[in-house]
Amino acid sequence: MGLWKKNVAAAQQPVWGWQAWDLQGWQPPSAVEQRLLEAKSRGDWAGYLEAVGHTDLFFADERARSDARPGTVRFTPQWNPHLRADCLALFTEGILPPPDPDLVFQSMTLEWYASVWDEKEAPWIAINPGTPCEAFIPAATPEARAVWRRHTPDGDGCGHAHPHRRLRGLSVGGPLQGPVAFGLACGALLFVNNGELWNSMAHHGNGYDDGKRRLKEWWGVTCREEWADTQRRLLDADMVSSVWEFALGVRRSLAQDFAGSVELEHWRQAAERVLRHNAAQAAEPRITPDGVTPGRLRSTAEVEPRVAGVQRLIGRIARYEARFRADGLLADNAFVRSVEAWDYGRASAMARFGLSARYCTLQEAEQAVVAAGRASRHNYRSWEEFSAAYILGRCLHFDEEEFGSWYENVLAAHRVLTTDPASPWLTIPWN
Repeated sequence: MGLWKKNVAAAQQPVWGWQAWDLQGWQPPSAVEQRLLEAKSRGDWAGYLEAVGHTDLFFADERARSDARPGTVRFTPQWNPHLRADCLALFTEGILPPPDPDLVFQSMTLEWYASVWDEKEAPWIAINPGTPCEAFIPAATPEARAVWRRHTPDGDGCGHAHPHRRLRGLSVGGPLQGPVAFGLACGALLFVNNGELWNSMAHHGNGYDDGKRRLKEWWGVTCREEWADTQRRLLDADMVSSVWEFALGVRRSLAQDFAGSVELEHWRQAAERVLRHNAAQAAEPRITPDGVTPGRLRSTAEVEPRVAGVQRLIGRIARYEARFRADGLLADNAFVRSVEAWDYGRASAMARFGLSARYCTLQEAEQAVVAAGRASRHNYRSWEEFSAAYILGRCLHFDEEEFGSWYENVLAAHRVLTTDPASPWLTIPWN
């Protein structure tokens, strides 16, 4: 008898559930539920706990209570007549219902539950109750909870258990084709990098509190109005730096004029000429519907730093693209025409972030996702072109030419999305 069997025997055996399920008519929504069902079908308690220990587990909470006391949790066990005991229901993400205005779900790991449990809590936890992969796990004793810990990965007890930089999706309950799926796939670089379900339109993210925290810390979004403004700006590609787009636009025009690649020095000289021309034009009076607007002469102290800054930016872009070619992100002689993809990909994600934080409805989030896909398809010609543009925008924003985690992580996500047979970039056509 293995060590885990001895401990389980000492702490009570689990209960698999009593319903006579028709397994022929039920399909697990994701790989997590599939692993749970397979372990249960084998009677493999250790395998079941292993799967539970390596995924996020959600419990229901009242939104009003959570908003009133953020950062706190309240368990609400329910009486189970078959066990004749209280159980706390925990759900894997594929089982969660669509987001509700009043009911929210918080996400924690099995290791976290083991660390906060005390003798006042329910004596059982119920994993996915009401489904064919349900199980009831004893929780009443320290010995029982010690068994939980032996099946959890090492961590600090406050993170999330799902793996990062791996393709994860819903086979049931998430779109796989059509405009919504296409828009969701435009956010897949971020979702694969974060280890979240790429096609979860009815999105709960890493739980309600975590979703609100993420929007506040990374975006400064704390309410519906701020979310709507951010979503609009992303869909309009209004957050991408106009300086980046100017530099890329100069090269794009040169490539069209000369029908080929553009030498770096030619690009820099052309950008300088345009900047100086624009400065001279600004000094001339303009006729507007309100009358004649006097021009404004720009001083050398204004123009020269702007020219120098754009030329430095051009050098940065060229060095990133050289690395992209070496890493297979760009084909030889290919270049990034625009980094608006950086905003469109984030717009797809922002729609779902807003839904998980209850700043929008499911319908509003879906409309924004479709709009992000439409803008992406209009401005790019393939998933690969979109990806290179998104990654360049991310690197210009975060990486500072370090080629560190901001680049390496999204490069890993790109490789997953361009090689995994289940990837939406391989199953959803661009056109």
